[in-house]
Amino acid sequence: MMFSLEGITKTIQDWLFSSFSPTVALLIECAIIILLAIALFAVLGLVLVLMERKVAAHIQIRLGPNRVGPGGMFQTVADTIKLIMKEGLTPDMADKFLFNLAPFIVMIVAMLLLAPIAFAKNFQIWDINIGVLYVSAISSLSVIGILMAGWASNNKYSLLGAMRSGAQIVSYELSAGLAILSVVVLTGSLQISDIIESQKDGWWLFKGHIPVIIAFVIFLIAVTAETNRAPFDLAEAESELTAGFHTEYSGMRFAFFFLAEYINIFIVCAIGATLFLGGWMPLHIGNWESFNHLMDYIPSSVWFMGKTFFLIFLIMWFRWTFPRLRVDQLLNLEWKYLLPISLFNILLVTLIAIMGWHF
Repeated sequence: MMFSLEGITKTIQDWLFSSFSPTVALLIECAIIILLAIALFAVLGLVLVLMERKVAAHIQIRLGPNRVGPGGMFQTVADTIKLIMKEGLTPDMADKFLFNLAPFIVMIVAMLLLAPIAFAKNFQIWDINIGVLYVSAISSLSVIGILMAGWASNNKYSLLGAMRSGAQIVSYELSAGLAILSVVVLTGSLQISDIIESQKDGWWLFKGHIPVIIAFVIFLIAVTAETNRAPFDLAEAESELTAGFHTEYSGMRFAFFFLAEYINIFIVCAIGATLFLGGWMPLHIGNWESFNHLMDYIPSSVWFMGKTFFLIFLIMWFRWTFPRLRVDQLLNLEWKYLLPISLFNILLVTLIAIMGWHF
């Protein structure tokens, strides 16, 4: 298509490398990517917070934000202005350096995770050959910022929330990793572009048999817990810990934690859409040539965003439907149920791959 992301990207790259030396063109390209990533963060934060409120209102049969702008569209903009104007306070007994560093660690990890995600056909910051391993490894670093925030605050509620979050993230990473490994085994590659290309003749959720469906369900549960979302939000349980690890934060430093949570939701849903739902690949059904040809007219970026926001909606639906678990229930769910099922499931997926049963 004339106005596809692929075409725009190619045009900009051709202009840069024809107008400047390779080194200068590369620096300008990196600067543009950084600015686009920051802009994406800001827009996603505004959109996802408003979406969360609207979904919650619909499920609870109420209106939600409806005063600032048409239909409350600018409510999140007003909230952002409020957070910018608020004073950022640091407790007297806190470790000031680590206290101020923690929100930046969480934000930097979220930004790094954007690199291998394919937002559209040939629209990817870094198509690394170990893309899935890169995502799994970098996502584990976010717990460092959370532990840092809890410990540096010199607050017992913050520390307890940080320790809960650390235990939760480390535990559920195992099941999430095994679910991701299921698709890697079937694809035979860790590269994001290869995984998407392998779904040209059908998304893995549909052609990977029952074990892939099980892996998809486990992945959704595990990433909901990893992002500290209800019903697994024990790290910031208001009724027990005030606000958990970010109790002492205010102003823009609190906003960084708040924004990072929603960006992480987008990232894990983007990974889920890429691995199980074909990423930017359109829906094709067997020999239905007319239908498949019609689906090809929809831009690849629309396919990717549609699938990602569908998974985001499911995670938001979970939050406003299920009651919060106790700590023992949360850990029992992972270690006694999800992990054994994941281990058995990866054996089944391996058997399918060896026998060549996937179609």
